[in-house]
Amino acid sequence: PATSFDDGTCPYYITTPIYYVNDKPHIGHAYTSVACDVLARFMRLSGREVMFLSGTDEHGQKVEASAQKKGVAPQDFVDEVSLNFRELL
Repeated sequence: PATSFDDGTCPYYITTPIYYVNDKPHIGHAYTSVACDVLARFMRLSGREVMFLSGTDEHGQKVEASAQKKGVAPQDFVDEVSLNFRELL
């Protein structure tokens, strides 16, 4: 459908927030992912091409501290936790 800022024929771009992987996903992550998914599906059903992007931020001191707390390398930690986020989608 047309919106207040386009004629309804342009691709529709939507993205979730960039999730931090210092811990497992929680209800807030699920909420924003589902909300974006609903909009993407609605736009696709309306005939629009949709670009849906989601991702994680795998850098930072909190990630490093969480990995150290578990006794694993930061890369191994983010690989494990980011899988939880991919499964959420």
